[in-house]
Formats: sequence, structure tokens, C-alpha cells
Amino acid sequence: MNRLFEIVYILLGKEKITAKELAERFEVSQRTIYRDIEALSIAGIPVYTEKGKGGGIGLLPGFTLNRSLLSEQEQEDVISALQALEAVNPRKTAQALTKLSAVFNRKLVNWIEVDFSSWGRMEDDLFGRLKTAIFNKMVVEFDYYSGKGEKTHRKAEPVQLFFKHQAWYLKGFCLSRQDMRMFKLTRIRNLVLTDQHFDERRPAEDSSNDLQDEGNFSDVELQLKIMPEMAYRVYDEFDPQNIRRLPDGSFVVSAVLPVDEWMYGYIMSFGEYIEVLGPEHVRESVRKKLECAYNKYI
Repeated sequence: MNRLFEIVYILLGKEKITAKELAERFEVSQRTIYRDIEALSIAGIPVYTEKGKGGGIGLLPGFTLNRSLLSEQEQEDVISALQALEAVNPRKTAQALTKLSAVFNRKLVNWIEVDFSSWGRMEDDLFGRLKTAIFNKMVVEFDYYSGKGEKTHRKAEPVQLFFKHQAWYLKGFCLSRQDMRMFKLTRIRNLVLTDQHFDERRPAEDSSNDLQDEGNFSDVELQLKIMPEMAYRVYDEFDPQNIRRLPDGSFVVSAVLPVDEWMYGYIMSFGEYIEVLGPEHVRESVRKKLECAYNKYI
């Protein structure tokens, strides 16, 4: 898309240009340039080629990009969408963004920045490599550590990267388990993009949207009392509608979480500043885990 737009941009500023010149500029073959010209013609751009000495590729006289084809709001939406894309892949979208802003006569506002690096340890450019595998439908292999610390080697058809509850996940069809699974990116190690490609699976096979790699876990609604010292976490991590502040400055919070080891680790990450009010079986489990931890220090 970027090359097609830039070809039009070049032709707007030149009466004619040869396929050879365009091929050298974009570092592609002349055959590729002619395919691009055909694509532009099919899209309704009045581009033509003229053979012989003095010939070349040009636009019919009087052609301009009509800004009125898009409303003011649509122009703003296009620019915003490209800026979001630039935050993920600036190298491939920066030129198109600059040129569209000029066509629309709009000043760019740097409204978004995305950093996919982790505060903790994650393989270099893991996000970018998985994105490449998804777009090119490439089977990937990697070592994966479950929530219980079990290491397994996986082979999967990556489908989607998504963010949920403060963590990035890879959703894909696990060839090792023959089922759709979700893999937490921070638990993926030694990722390899293979030469094997795959066809998109039917939606009927994608029926496990809520499945985590460790298995299915039921959700539980927790009632938590959190001390004032953790106020910054309360407002960062919980829905304001589920927060009730008490006269002493502490908070009672309702939260729905999956019942697994991660949940218990999350609760205990608040240290001495949290109390599980309910349900009783979760409160008892936390008590036993804290007691076990205490016994290691006496």
C-alpha cells in the first residue's frame, strides 16, 4: 500500500517517469512496477503508460487527489489509525503518514506511543516476530512454561496477539494439543519461525476463546479489603465501580479472577496490606499458603 501511494505521489509531481526509474527507487523489478500500475488503474487512478522514446508512466492531465472524498472526521480517523499503526511499525508507515497528512492539510499530533518491551525479562522482539508469523501464516515452535512451572515444547499456528488483564497473550492452534490455546508471552522461550505455512482454520474450530494453556479454570468473585498504603494499586488495577472506600481510608474491592496459582500470587503480592473477605475457601487457601511461607523463615 505504501509503495502504491508513493507512486501516485511521485506522478503528481512529475509529468512522466520511466518504469526503470521507479524500479530503482523502490528496489523492485520493472515487472513489479507494471503490476503496481495495473493495480492503480483498477482502483480508478487515471494512470497511463507511453512506449517509445520520451515515453514513460504518467497521470492524465488535471488529476488531483480529491480531499473531499473523505469528510473531516474520516480524514482524522485515517490519520489516527495510521498513527496507531506507526506506533507498532514506524518504519513501514511513517512515509505514508507524512504524505497523507500533507494531502489532507493536517498537522500531525503525536497522540500515541506504544512500547511492547517488558519491565521483566522477555525475548528480544518477541512481539514483532510473532506478528510476522501471524501475517505470513508461519508455524512457530517454542518452549513454554505453564503457570505451574512445567516446561513443554510447543508447535502452533499463531492467530492473534491480544492484551488482557495487564498481560500480552498469543492465541493460536496448538499442534501439540490439537486445540486452540492461549500462551502468555512472558512464558514463551526460544521462539522459532519455521518455513512451514498453514491455512486459516474454520471458525468452528476456534471455540476455546477463554482457554488458557494451563487448562480451564473457573472464575470466582472475590471480596478484598485493601489498606490505604495500596491506594495506587487499587485505582490502577480495579474497576472504580467495584471499589468502596471505608471511613478509615481502606478499600473494599470486588473482583472476578480465575482460580489458579496466579490468582493466589496476585493476592499475596499486596503483602500485609490485603485481607480476603470472601469466599471462605479462597480465604482459607491464602491463609494456608501464607502459613507455609512463614514456616520457611522460622
